[in-house]
Amino acid sequence: MRPCSPLLLCLAATLSSAFVISSPHMWTKLILTHHWPSTFCAMEHCHPNISYWTLHGLWPDKGIDCNSSWHFNASQIEDLLPDMEKSWPDLLHPTSTGFWKYEWHKHGTCAARAASLNSQHKYFSKALELYHKVDMDGILRKFDIIPSEKYYTFSQIEGVIENFYGVKPKIQCIHPSKNADAQILGQIEICFNPDFTLLDCDKQGDWDKLMAVDKASGFSVCDHDKPVYYPPLS
Repeated sequence: MRPCSPLLLCLAATLSSAFVISSPHMWTKLILTHHWPSTFCAMEHCHPNISYWTLHGLWPDKGIDCNSSWHFNASQIEDLLPDMEKSWPDLLHPTSTGFWKYEWHKHGTCAARAASLNSQHKYFSKALELYHKVDMDGILRKFDIIPSEKYYTFSQIEGVIENFYGVKPKIQCIHPSKNADAQILGQIEICFNPDFTLLDCDKQGDWDKLMAVDKASGFSVCDHDKPVYYPPLS
């Protein structure tokens, strides 16, 4: 498999404006996070009818809840709502905007320190744009990584993503118990520089410390040596 240079060029071309990083609190990495609905709902006791990777969020690597006075307003992203309902659904409360409100307050207000993301519309539209360009679901299927009752090796999944995009992802699983036969695939992160070019995701760093105090839904970095279960829709 060879890296897809047209995709990389396309991703690089999504640069909206130049960044000037002048503040020590300015983030240096964006994390585009996908989650697998079947795994999420197995933990949260919801009933997904979605069999594709959905968007969890676009997270800067520094800062949480950076501007509590900047309230979420769905009317500012009205044109994006049809795509958000499909690509960025609230799996727990499908008719609510609460998930997007949460993501804006927690992550969007921090991402907005950059000029290219300094409005609700810019933030949510850029997240959707990157999600569609990455096309995690399509790439895994293209290389026969599909939900099934069989197990995959960690290296099979990581290898497809790394070879295609040319960068290392961060792949997270649920670990049912130390004696379980397999870990369960749950979340995949793809990382970007501030100019929206692809970047290796570090397995450790400031973001991991922040997530340690988050609800964080039980995901942790997959064990490289344990089989991976990619659960199909129940």
